[in-house]
Amino acid sequence: MTAGDGHARARWARRGDIALRVVAAVPLGYATASLWAMAIARLLPGDRAEASVTASLVALALCAIAAIWAFAARSGWRAILTLAVAAGLAAAITWISIDATGRV
Repeated sequence: MTAGDGHARARWARRGDIALRVVAAVPLGYATASLWAMAIARLLPGDRAEASVTASLVALALCAIAAIWAFAARSGWRAILTLAVAAGLAAAITWISIDATGRV
């Protein structure tokens, strides 16, 4: 193994980490924000339409926060794991809310 091989591997590792961060930021960040929009809309009191609009506005900010977090995390894998846990929490809240109220 030469010094050039190690440098090339480091470059590919860095590119892979950036690719993971992009995957975490764009599709996973959007999915996480969408799941939180559903959860928040179900938890807010009042009219369904107003709750949906308010939850959508909050989710827009969450989508931006998710993208920022994806590139601020220690690694790409940590960004994916954190956003997946946040998405799972929102999905659980939504599921429990649907199960408790009986309405979709």
